[in-house]
Amino acid sequence: MKVGILGGGQLGRMLLQAAANYIVETFVLENDENCPAAHLCNHFIKGDIKDFDAVYNFGKQVDALTIEIEAVNIDALEKLENEGIKIYPKPAALKIIKNKITQKDFYKANEIPTPAYLVTNDLSELKNNKSFLPAVHKIGEGGYDGKGVQIIKNETDLDKGFNTSSVLEKMVDIKKEISIIVAMNDKNETEIYPPSEMIFDPVLNLLDYQISPAELPQRVLWKAEAIALKVVKDLKSAGLFAIEMFVDKNDDMFVNETAPRVHNSGHHTIEANYCSQYDMLWRIILNYPLGNTDPILPSSIVNLLGADGYSGEAKYEGLDEVLQMENVFVHLYGKKQTRPGRKMGHVTIINKDRTDLTYKAHKIKNILKVIS
Repeated sequence: MKVGILGGGQLGRMLLQAAANYIVETFVLENDENCPAAHLCNHFIKGDIKDFDAVYNFGKQVDALTIEIEAVNIDALEKLENEGIKIYPKPAALKIIKNKITQKDFYKANEIPTPAYLVTNDLSELKNNKSFLPAVHKIGEGGYDGKGVQIIKNETDLDKGFNTSSVLEKMVDIKKEISIIVAMNDKNETEIYPPSEMIFDPVLNLLDYQISPAELPQRVLWKAEAIALKVVKDLKSAGLFAIEMFVDKNDDMFVNETAPRVHNSGHHTIEANYCSQYDMLWRIILNYPLGNTDPILPSSIVNLLGADGYSGEAKYEGLDEVLQMENVFVHLYGKKQTRPGRKMGHVTIINKDRTDLTYKAHKIKNILKVIS
């Protein structure tokens, strides 16, 4: 089977690492021939994943397509789907998720709990909704990794907002942020991964580290799983989906957003779960039985980000010390150039002692630095 991946970043890289276990011919479309996934695929094609012709011509070579980033040309995917190419997720689901406005409208229409929101088309509309504050302003399209998101607590923050179509989302009194990954195949069979609790860097608004499985009361866990399943079933598409949710002080749950692909919050599954999220997506694409999502051991992930004040050729400080730690697994993404806040790798820790997971996560954050 010939399978194409749109995008060649670290998610594509790890997807290709899992592909080595199967008989599949892999193709990657990406503008950067030095991207993390370039040397691991069978066929690398240089091209813009946002360009209709590039995506369409790329898709005509394969039996199935998947994505590692949402910013792809949907029109080309729709044409390919009409011509019989299998696409995971379906273009219709991708079209909903790609824009935060249509994504929020989808939750509302399907009675999926999500924070109250307004749509603003420019800064003047934002300023006319001061009574809605405190809120979070999210750009409709193009935001990623904390970019395109601004916290608007009061009137003095209004100029930080976006002068384009955006969502103004009421701020939630958050107790925990969790992510649940759901797999669904073409037969509408599903498997759910245990939730991960995500701890974010308050400055960069990027995932700092996470613990999995998240510690939740049983009734809260059941509610979270039911909501995540409903999101995926209402999208009516096979694929792998990460549903990020807020748990508030009253243990009520709100969907923050959905990623229609393998996700940062599922990196730990490579070592910590019987079937990784990457292996699971291949099972879906290749029409194999869904895998076992149970955890082998509790785990933690530390994101390895480019250190402040350093731009240039990447150098990893403290790597030897971290590699000597027990039950610690280092993943470097092969990006040659670092810059502040850039995702350069991650480290997974597995241990039955959850206290040790948090201790090691903080220790690794202080030891392992990406400088130049």
